[in-house]
Amino acid sequence: MLLENLEARAFRNLAGKIDWGNGLNVLIGDNGQGKTNWLEAINLLSTTRSFRTAKLQETIRFGEELAIIRGRVRQSEGIARDLQVTLEKNIKSFSINGKRESYSRYAEEMHSFVFTAESLDVVRGQPEARRRFLDESIIAVHPPFVQAFRDLARTLKQKNALLQAIAERGDPLEKAAELLEPWNEQLVSLAGRVHRGRVRIVERLNSALEKRLFGNEDVQLRYVSSLEGKGDLSDYEALLAERLRMRVQAEVVAGRALIGPHRDELEITFDGHDIRKYGSSGQQRSAMLVLLLANLEVFRATRGEYPLFLLDDIDAELDFKRIGSLLEFLEGRTQTFITTSKAAFVSEFGASAAIFRIAAGGAESAARSAV
Repeated sequence: MLLENLEARAFRNLAGKIDWGNGLNVLIGDNGQGKTNWLEAINLLSTTRSFRTAKLQETIRFGEELAIIRGRVRQSEGIARDLQVTLEKNIKSFSINGKRESYSRYAEEMHSFVFTAESLDVVRGQPEARRRFLDESIIAVHPPFVQAFRDLARTLKQKNALLQAIAERGDPLEKAAELLEPWNEQLVSLAGRVHRGRVRIVERLNSALEKRLFGNEDVQLRYVSSLEGKGDLSDYEALLAERLRMRVQAEVVAGRALIGPHRDELEITFDGHDIRKYGSSGQQRSAMLVLLLANLEVFRATRGEYPLFLLDDIDAELDFKRIGSLLEFLEGRTQTFITTSKAAFVSEFGASAAIFRIAAGGAESAARSAV
């Protein structure tokens, strides 16, 4: 898929329209001029989410009621469609060729993966970041799965509220178990689907990993269920239901749900060693990129074309050797968008790129020699 152009209205400081190149696109400019804002707009148009904030009203320019991002995407079969995301307060609406569409219909049109400094939370941070990475990987290839995650989050929130109420009232254990049973039944059903989805995406990512792209280290993933060692994981729903019955008292005392896929972990290793504990900063960056490249390949295998790939402030996170290996891998595969503030990057890698000078939110096409 190709994003042919992008136009933004009242979205952060952006102004005007950019006609993109088919391969590597480089956005260069001083800090604070809007380079990352353009990447954020691409990401929002393609995934309906911002990689910078969950509060979308923050992206609407001060004094404006709504923001609009629109662009034309061309699929591999040559069909072009005009996409638009409209933001009003914290509400999103989507349209294709001027017709309003549901999220599930809109999400089939385009997708992007993004690498930023915050992406490194997946390899450096807490388990929540790794679970979110897996869930977003699943949604990328199967957008309707987003409803399962929403339903699971809602069920856990309501169960937690009930657990806190039970603890405050001091209900006897038998009554607590009776009150929790309907929520636990919902949890078992939803958790089973999420568990299977995560196990499957880890299998697919492992098979697609470019394990030695940046060196000799071998990257591997393993999904670690919080029920591991507690019984037969091949019958996950039965095991989960059993553990929920056994841990009623513990959950009431804690005032929150202690059992379920919200406690699971993704293990990432380099040559068998935990990347979070033993990986160098460079190895962690390389591992994160390898995971994202695997996502590109899983997406292509599922959808028949590559998604977009966005890299923010790339030369602040990677040395030129790693950047060269990465761009060589991406060439001919995916349309790529990179931000940088360094002219040296353009001199090194910009020979075949479309280069855009960003200033005050606007963009001008720039020749390599003019940078």
